[in-house]
Amino acid sequence: MDTKLDGKVIVIAGGAGKLGSIGEVIVRTLAREGARPAIIDRSDRGHALVHELQDAGADACFVAADVTDEAQLTAAVATIVERYGRLDGLVNNVGVNDGIGLTGSLDDFLDSLRLNLASYWLLTKLCFPHLRERAGVVLNIGSKVGLTGQGGTSAYAAAKGGVLALTREWAVDFVPHGMRCNAIVIAECYTPAYQEWIETLDDGPEKLRAISDRIPLGNRMTTPQEIANTAVFLLSELSSHTTGQLVFVDGGYVHLDRALLTQA
Repeated sequence: MDTKLDGKVIVIAGGAGKLGSIGEVIVRTLAREGARPAIIDRSDRGHALVHELQDAGADACFVAADVTDEAQLTAAVATIVERYGRLDGLVNNVGVNDGIGLTGSLDDFLDSLRLNLASYWLLTKLCFPHLRERAGVVLNIGSKVGLTGQGGTSAYAAAKGGVLALTREWAVDFVPHGMRCNAIVIAECYTPAYQEWIETLDDGPEKLRAISDRIPLGNRMTTPQEIANTAVFLLSELSSHTTGQLVFVDGGYVHLDRALLTQA
């Protein structure tokens, strides 16, 4: 099925993560669909990723910037617009579950909000005038923590709850411009960061199995590719009448009554 993403310029914040991370996989998947990924990230990994994509025939670019720095982010968007002359989509995919709870300082709490929430607002604000010209799409990457809580991570929970609220707010703002805004809500996704956490535990394999057993569909964790596939759908014309939606790609983790399910 044709996603009609060919030639479209999609900004991906946090797209230069480690191999197999959600942002990195979204970038690669968009490139395969013929889109032109424009990566904004503070990691120098973006250079190697873009060179690899270009060697494979894709049109991609990378701009190094700290998404919490307004001047850097403003310059990054200007650079992308100068290169391509258009923006068709934006993926807000920055987030660190930093464990800032009730014992943390106010400065730490506010810093977490700047990274995990305010950066979404700022980048969307900067991209909006250009997206408006193309009836573009905004996709926010969210977390179930913003709805279910987790414990010990007040700042991250508040930020991710805010991301979901902004998704609905922006969908309303975008209606007059024919634009759309949706969010993907992730629960247990086996990213490189998740694997690194598991490897720090003495009982890592047992912990991973216990978590997987609580995921209804297949008793397994979501893959980054499954997140990326849904991202491509929501950025494409295949979802042309879908806006303001919180799309859960989680194997039923959040909503299904696991007590009533038999393990596979």
